[in-house]
Amino acid sequence: MYEIGEIYTMKKPHPCGGKDWAIVRIGADVKLRCTTCGKFVNLTRDELKKRVKSCKKEEENA
Repeated sequence: MYEIGEIYTMKKPHPCGGKDWAIVRIGADVKLRCTTCGKFVNLTRDELKKRVKSCKKEEENA
């Protein structure tokens, strides 16, 4: 379902103003990085499912 490098748009913005988050690590919880300011946050899969508005795109690993 979730893959590393995918970018998700959240329903509510981060305090920096960004709504887009990139998945960095997947395990029991999911580690996300804000694409605007670079801060990291860990969310459980259930929390992420509730907060996600849409999957925007995948980063190109070139």
